[in-house]
Amino acid sequence: MVQDRSWGSRLFSLVNYTVVGLLALIAIIPFVHLIAASLTTAQELREQTFLLFPTVLSLDSYRYILSTDTIVRSMGVTIFITVAGTSINIAMTTLMAYPLARRTLIAREQLLLMVLFTMMFNGGMIPTFLVVKELGLLNSYWALLLPGAISAFNLIVMKNFFQQLPDGLEESAKIDGANDLIILIRLVIPLSMPAIATFSLFYAVSHWNSFLAPILYINDSDKWPVQILMRQIIILSQGGVGDSEEMAPDFVVPPEQTLKAAVIVFSNLPILIVYPFLQKYFAKGILLGSVKG
Repeated sequence: MVQDRSWGSRLFSLVNYTVVGLLALIAIIPFVHLIAASLTTAQELREQTFLLFPTVLSLDSYRYILSTDTIVRSMGVTIFITVAGTSINIAMTTLMAYPLARRTLIAREQLLLMVLFTMMFNGGMIPTFLVVKELGLLNSYWALLLPGAISAFNLIVMKNFFQQLPDGLEESAKIDGANDLIILIRLVIPLSMPAIATFSLFYAVSHWNSFLAPILYINDSDKWPVQILMRQIIILSQGGVGDSEEMAPDFVVPPEQTLKAAVIVFSNLPILIVYPFLQKYFAKGILLGSVKG
């Protein structure tokens, strides 16, 4: 028979729920304010500096930022970089983590030390820029995809995950005539989908929020991802994100704050839509890959 919880345990749970709830509100309220500011009228925004629930809904800011293909093009660039970059990241990380997980690999310890070394030391911004420049990658998407193709931390965790798979599975596959590549594709990867989904989300969020690399390597404004476009809008106010001539004659350009809020909300919608479907893999993938080294 389960005993009733003591008053101390109940008080502890109450305090925990209260603190977590307050932290959740602190994280959610600013985004709710942005959504409200992007959907309200200029007059209401002038009357209320901090708005959570607009009384009059208006889509003028979204109509304005979508009157040209600027933000849509930038969103397309960001989606391409995210999808292509994540695919490269997962492919390279998996292909390197699998052999490192095999204890029979020649010079395995030395390779692991080289990987760990990159976690503590790197060449720095200027040497990396010079390498990218000498390789002829400037002003191309490859400059955003190749330099960070493998994350050393993700590689180590995925290697640990592969090491936990029973050796008998691979031995049985080899007896049936499968080589290492077949074992990886048909056996190891299907069993490792929780970890792969987790790291795919990590890599995707990193590419989606990438800011410094596009500033350093991309000079053509047509190739700017949405994060760089947001920077331009913040610095240059409207920044040519919309065209009032494409709107109705009586259309009034929304205020700067409303346009900024609309661009931020619009640029974050895709990642917010995808995140809930992959959230369940976070805890499972990380815990399974970090039990033993």
